Amino acid sequence: MQSLKIGLAQINGTVGDFPGNAKRILAAYRACLDQGADLVITPELSLVGYPPRDLVTKSHFVEKCLQALDYLAGEIRDVPLLVGYIDTNENRIGQALRNAAAWLENGKIQHKIWKTLLPTYDVFDEWRYFEPAEKCQAIDWRGHKIGITICEDIWSKDYLERPLYDRDPVAELAAQKIDLLLNLSASPFHLGKPALRRELISSVAKRLNAPVVYCNSVGGNDELVFDGHSLIACPQHGITQQFPGFAEECLTISVSQAPTPIEEKPDEEQIFEALVLGLKDYAHKCGFQSACLGLSGGIDSALTAVVAAAALGKENVHGLTMPSDFSSTGSVDDSLILAKNLGIACDTVPIRETFQAVKSSLSSVFSGKKEDVTEENMQARIRGIFLMSLSNKFGHLLLTTGNKSELAVGYCTIYGDMCGGLAVISDLPKTLVYKVSRWINREREIIPWNTIDKAPSAELRPDQKDQDTLPPYDVLDDILRQLVEEQRSTDEVIASGHDESTVRWVQRRIDLNEWKRQQAAPGLRVTTKAFGIGRRMPIVQRFPG
Repeated sequence: MQSLKIGLAQINGTVGDFPGNAKRILAAYRACLDQGADLVITPELSLVGYPPRDLVTKSHFVEKCLQALDYLAGEIRDVPLLVGYIDTNENRIGQALRNAAAWLENGKIQHKIWKTLLPTYDVFDEWRYFEPAEKCQAIDWRGHKIGITICEDIWSKDYLERPLYDRDPVAELAAQKIDLLLNLSASPFHLGKPALRRELISSVAKRLNAPVVYCNSVGGNDELVFDGHSLIACPQHGITQQFPGFAEECLTISVSQAPTPIEEKPDEEQIFEALVLGLKDYAHKCGFQSACLGLSGGIDSALTAVVAAAALGKENVHGLTMPSDFSSTGSVDDSLILAKNLGIACDTVPIRETFQAVKSSLSSVFSGKKEDVTEENMQARIRGIFLMSLSNKFGHLLLTTGNKSELAVGYCTIYGDMCGGLAVISDLPKTLVYKVSRWINREREIIPWNTIDKAPSAELRPDQKDQDTLPPYDVLDDILRQLVEEQRSTDEVIASGHDESTVRWVQRRIDLNEWKRQQAAPGLRVTTKAFGIGRRMPIVQRFPG
């Protein structure tokens, strides 16, 4: 075991792209061989992409997966490759499929390992598709006894809110006195997750009194971003190696290698890297090379533009500023300064004439009615038409720019500023938007400081400010954190020190706007509980909260 070298292929696969994934796996395998690997490990479902969701039920999906696995096996000689795939369940009862890993060696599938613990909480839904393994059996290989687990199998009760399973794969393998544990993982990112994994893997190594090699997926698939940060741990020193985050990496490392220092990047940097990777993969895996967005002069659209330029290249981002009679000169100027700082295209298309035309067309229908939120929303929807037209004409992916605070309480216009294909910052509360924006400006002004410092406004009526309608964002975001991410009751949030009427107003607004969020563009997840994947709330309900 002292001289064993493990190649970790921290790769970025695409769901359902069996030829592309197989090619990527082989390239990574050969790169590890060039570094002297004795054994190569890939992430969970690396041949399939994670999560495949209901694609697994489509005709020929699993068949194509198994064909790709056979092809891979034929390419592997005396250095084994451990690859994640979907297997069939030959038993006559239970789910028809297995979340599996295959040990490929000498042109054949030598061993099959099935996942034991199938999560159904948060963003996971594996019991819907897979049957768990009946036992955990170590593999004897060249004098080593190796345990193989898949993702959730090592998440013991100490790292979940309550025990979810009556099985403990780590304990089952410990009883077999294994020399090494390998874990194929597809663990999505949220703030704090890398540190939690380090703690987990260290504790598993101590439980087993054996090294643990943890290979995690990297890349964006729909709303989920996988951050990599693959790990190696030993019982004596804890984590000895951590791979870079948010990037593909193929390295061969001795399990007995001395520990190297681990740098924990600040939250703002991790969030930015997650958003850039998530947007880049969402666009490219969907076939887009460019994006467009509305630039309002506000901080949300500014941050979205910075992420887009970093993800797709400045030459592939097109901004549109659409001033109305209520837009300040400063907002237009700030948009143009931002575009210049980023080097992105930006056109100005006023909406005044279109707005007047729409009002005129409806004047007889609205006769006797005062102007209200209807006319405010008209402006947002006109801007949505302009942006969708830009998207259609040039084939851009339209990015929405709303933040989590606004989305939570419905401070956004359905079919207006919510139009688009991806909601880049929809899981960032407003206070976090400010923190990330200031981090972006840490060395030089990229986002105009005026954009960061001025009071936020939708600019849909004279002298409008967000805080005319909403609680202060630091108050709102703390209430939202407790209500949405921690699932506390309104009474518990009030007991934490918040004003009762404010808390009940926020809870009511969250409930009332569920219908909007279920029509919103998918958003990139960076917190423990995002709107969208992992959160399933009814639209019609009367629970007081």
